[in-house]
Amino acid sequence: MTANGSARRVLYLIACAAPPTRRIADGIRAAQTAGWDVCLILTPYAHRWLADEADGLRELTGHRVRHEYKLPDEPDVLPAADAVLVAPATFNTLNKWAAGIADTLALGPVTEAIGLRLPMVALPHLGAAQAAHPALGRSVAFLREAGVTVLLGGDGYHPERGDEVDAFPWATAVAALPPPGR
Repeated sequence: MTANGSARRVLYLIACAAPPTRRIADGIRAAQTAGWDVCLILTPYAHRWLADEADGLRELTGHRVRHEYKLPDEPDVLPAADAVLVAPATFNTLNKWAAGIADTLALGPVTEAIGLRLPMVALPHLGAAQAAHPALGRSVAFLREAGVTVLLGGDGYHPERGDEVDAFPWATAVAALPPPGR
């Protein structure tokens, strides 16, 4: 039994509206193969992109796909997270996350995860012009100082590669998480 009361460790996979989101099932399967119980949370625009696939994604994960805050009197439908993976993480989400802005459901758990000291990995997907914006460097530095593994450059995402959706390194992101048996 894990700290959240489930038999398997729970990973919140938070996906933003970037081209690799069209292949989110690849990320889910990579995490499941590594032993995670995956709960999918989408930004509002990512939900718009995947609305027609919500039933299939629910079937794949075994959990309702979330994209908006629940009402205060509604029960939580997802188990508590043991770790968080934000992939693909957009320029907007990385900057809001670093600034502590939680104006969407996708940002709520990631801002809380810092305070809870949960293991967190971010795998960005953004263009070279956004990567060159000075706000991104500050945000990535802040997130790394706060304990987030940001896979930008190195073995992670390289903005100069562009929209190589099929080459998005889902396995690298999952491997950066602690093993779910820990």
